[in-house]
Amino acid sequence: MAINQRSVVEANGAAIPVLGFGTWQLEGDVCAEAVQTALACGYRHIDTAQVYDNEEAVGQGLAGSGVARDEIFVTTKVWMDQMEEARLQGSVELSLKKLGLDHVDLLLIHWPNPDVPLKETMAALSEVKRFGMARHIGVSNFPVATMEEAIALASEPLVTNQVEYHPGLDQTPVLEACRRNGMALTAYSPLGRGDLLSDPVLVEIAEDHGKTAAQVMLRWLIQQEGVAAIPRSGNPAHIKSNFDVFDFSLGEEDMDRIFALAEPGGRMVDPEWAPHWD
Repeated sequence: MAINQRSVVEANGAAIPVLGFGTWQLEGDVCAEAVQTALACGYRHIDTAQVYDNEEAVGQGLAGSGVARDEIFVTTKVWMDQMEEARLQGSVELSLKKLGLDHVDLLLIHWPNPDVPLKETMAALSEVKRFGMARHIGVSNFPVATMEEAIALASEPLVTNQVEYHPGLDQTPVLEACRRNGMALTAYSPLGRGDLLSDPVLVEIAEDHGKTAAQVMLRWLIQQEGVAAIPRSGNPAHIKSNFDVFDFSLGEEDMDRIFALAEPGGRMVDPEWAPHWD
């Protein structure tokens, strides 16, 4: 099987770098330095969110990296308490100020909020895109029915649904819905929060390829059509290692063995405000 060095996922007009750097739980100087390390390693996709309370640190990392702004795909997310039309635009303006940017490349609704009409939220999100504050828009943590409702309500195209996805969790319904609608699936917690690193199947496959279990999981994700992944680490060695996945390829048997690891209880992110999952 030829090595797939695909670097972006094409989705409704967006070219999303297939491997991004997540910043959840990274703060202050640690976050800024991690962003700079990631960009120095070759990452060109940086993911943050309003609720992470690190947009300012991410912005410092971007500014200090020496990488041109137009080479970096920056994503942030609107939190649940900012989804009314009267609040959403102001919250994005504040995010841009913290990031030190005049626009983000991708703006997501972080979680569905049943207390705010989705029609209102999608109208406000679409307007922010038309104003030039975001090049692209999308959603996060949306089950299929809610995602397709959002697509129908938005006047601008949605380019991704960012959801938990790793070998322990079957996301086939969401992935198929994304593909049907020309969208990408962006995988957060792609390493299963570290719980899968010692799985015997992953370890065996990793040994066969001279790679780590983490690298195998990331390779498994980005070899799937329409999938991008955003691993997070504050460790410079891990940041570098996680990006070193473009020099090998998994065969069909390896891919199938990893798909078979999914379990009904494999979801690791399930807060009290979560929707009814597919």
